[in-house]
Amino acid sequence: MVGIEAGDRIVLRDLEGRQPCEVIAAGPDGRIDVGIFGAKATVAADGLKAILARGGEGARRVRSALERRGIDLAKAMALRLFGGDSRAGESDDFTATSSGVLIVCAPGGPMAVDSHETATPIELRLIRARVPAPEDTSLPEPLADPMLDLRVRRATAEAYEVKAGEFIQVIDVAGRQCSDFQCFSARALERGVERPLDATTTRTLVGQSYPLPGLFAKGFDRDMQPLVEIVQDTCGRHDAFALACSAKYYDDMGYPGHVNCSENFNGALKPYGVAARKGWMAFNFFYNTAIDDHNAMYLDEPWSRPGDYVLMRALSDLVCVSSACPDDIDAANGWDPTDIQVRTYAGKERFSKAVAYRMTPDADPQMTRETAFHPRLSEMTRNYVEYRGYWLPTSFAKAGVLEEYWACRQRAIVTDLSPLRKFEVTGPDAEALMQYTLTRNVRKLAVGQVVYSAICYEHGGMIDDGTLFRLGADNFRWIGGDDYGGIWLREQAEKLGLRAWVRSSTEQLHNVAVQGPKSRDILREVIWTPPTQPALDELGWFRFTIGRIGDFDGAPVVVSRTGYSGELGYEIWCHPKDAVAVFDAVWAAGEAHGIAPLGLEALDMLRIEAGLIFAGTEFSDQTDPFEAGIGFSVALKTKEDDFIGREALIRRKANPQKLLVGLEIESNEAVGHGDCVHVGRAQIGEVTSAVRSPVLKKNIALARLDLAHAALDTAVEVGKLDGHQKRLPARVVRFPHYDPDKVRVRA
Repeated sequence: MVGIEAGDRIVLRDLEGRQPCEVIAAGPDGRIDVGIFGAKATVAADGLKAILARGGEGARRVRSALERRGIDLAKAMALRLFGGDSRAGESDDFTATSSGVLIVCAPGGPMAVDSHETATPIELRLIRARVPAPEDTSLPEPLADPMLDLRVRRATAEAYEVKAGEFIQVIDVAGRQCSDFQCFSARALERGVERPLDATTTRTLVGQSYPLPGLFAKGFDRDMQPLVEIVQDTCGRHDAFALACSAKYYDDMGYPGHVNCSENFNGALKPYGVAARKGWMAFNFFYNTAIDDHNAMYLDEPWSRPGDYVLMRALSDLVCVSSACPDDIDAANGWDPTDIQVRTYAGKERFSKAVAYRMTPDADPQMTRETAFHPRLSEMTRNYVEYRGYWLPTSFAKAGVLEEYWACRQRAIVTDLSPLRKFEVTGPDAEALMQYTLTRNVRKLAVGQVVYSAICYEHGGMIDDGTLFRLGADNFRWIGGDDYGGIWLREQAEKLGLRAWVRSSTEQLHNVAVQGPKSRDILREVIWTPPTQPALDELGWFRFTIGRIGDFDGAPVVVSRTGYSGELGYEIWCHPKDAVAVFDAVWAAGEAHGIAPLGLEALDMLRIEAGLIFAGTEFSDQTDPFEAGIGFSVALKTKEDDFIGREALIRRKANPQKLLVGLEIESNEAVGHGDCVHVGRAQIGEVTSAVRSPVLKKNIALARLDLAHAALDTAVEVGKLDGHQKRLPARVVRFPHYDPDKVRVRA
């Protein structure tokens, strides 16, 4: 929902193709009238009503905004755009004839696991007829009914009070504007004791430069008492290294008398009896600073966009102060100081913990979500980490990381891998698209088969790795780790003029992996398949079947014999609405076999032992598949068709520079990603991943080494400290370290 004015140009774009769009408009009086942007309503607004009826945080926010404006959707009609065979990127535009409110939705129902009818985004781009001044920039809708809605004008500071349990939202109104935040225990102030938020204490206790939503979200005073908890953050780039700007900073820069945040704090806090300071410690929200490899602190323009915010919860009765930083002599505020907005909300409100995830730098922020399996997993652990826009468990309190690990090696585990990115690739040219973009020979892939492949740039560097499922002659499902994989595929389809649609389905397919030597025994009791599909016992490695949980009437699922553990294992793919039923069935059948939940920490141990690569460690856009240890995924001999990066990969294979190898570390000291590897004084590579292997009883690593020193049994040293003052002896060994012939996974 956005406000529009007469003359505004409205551009709507179907980003991925074939996605229906409903557009509704209302005047200032709340009356529905799509004529506001020169169109005629064609359908009832059933898509929007269905979305609002399903609930959720976003729906609740829009419903509240409708109520505040007196907009009644009971008989609302909408303009319907796109859908059918609309192309990716197809657009329509309108011009507003009067002021009002525009509501845009992308409706869709639940996607069947063996279908491709997903729901994808619609982009709304608003070109204003009147460019507003920064102070007039439209604010985002409140998260709930605000108790306080305070504008902190640029170059000023404002103090305010909140009670324990209430929420504080600090909003960057126009973007790229820093806001210093400080707070005090109100009870301590009443006793004459000043205990402000202490950045040094907070950094020490949370082990981060500044707190972010998750396990380490709290801010402390110097007595180590928690004052605030970070609940949501749409920017994720702040500062707690240095003091708020002070008179001395501007004096030393040659600007004596310049207004500054520290003196603004002093003035705002004076009514509360807080003693003045020459420089205030604070959480500097939206301030883009960091410490480089040479121990120097630097700054650049903030990353924050208009409407970005930080949401906190007060853990005690607080006196707070927020500034709109006046710095206009460097890039701290994008050279142009603007306003900050502060809103507070009642403690009865409920907000999920979330950080922002952006698919591309110019995309709207997507807040961290819970997977559909969260209701069950959250009963077993509170240890969660943000992973690619979702909360995933790191470990489980009852057993611990080592027990989770051994459960996979000896019995069976279930782990949530729902953040994997899924894309439905359909159309008469779908096979041609995948053949041209993947390194594997897709034409050889049979229906019901899965293949592991890489996607590369023209220069041979990797975009992503993943698995491709063939559901039909012209129906594929690409499952990778990165949203950009789908964007890349879509761009290639458009460039080649292919009739192929690439549509994201991550939110329509969530998945758990059931791995371990007992996994087949467990799923044999759970998975029912029709006669036209392979039974579970018939399912070969890298094959999938379509079935149901329990019997003909159970929840529909796709089950693939794939995994990320190096053990016999399967993945179960289902619609989020069926996730709890799927989990319960697997758990009930698994209890007799000693099934256990498994978090990301234990999963990382398993995949390193099994030699399975991970984005950002074993590969990047500077690494080709041969250097990443997956040269087998490049079908240079068996694939006659051209594909992206082919010529570069032929050259790279003929002239290899580095190779991924296994290392055994002859020391019990830990090594980690990025540690340098030396022969004598020269660095000849670096560690990509490492773990203390429970089953092998030694420290092992994956490392990318210069080919001259990559032969088996070559003695090398892993450098610690500066790489020279401390060395750990190691030698090159065969990898995967565990089950190198993959006997267990093929069992």
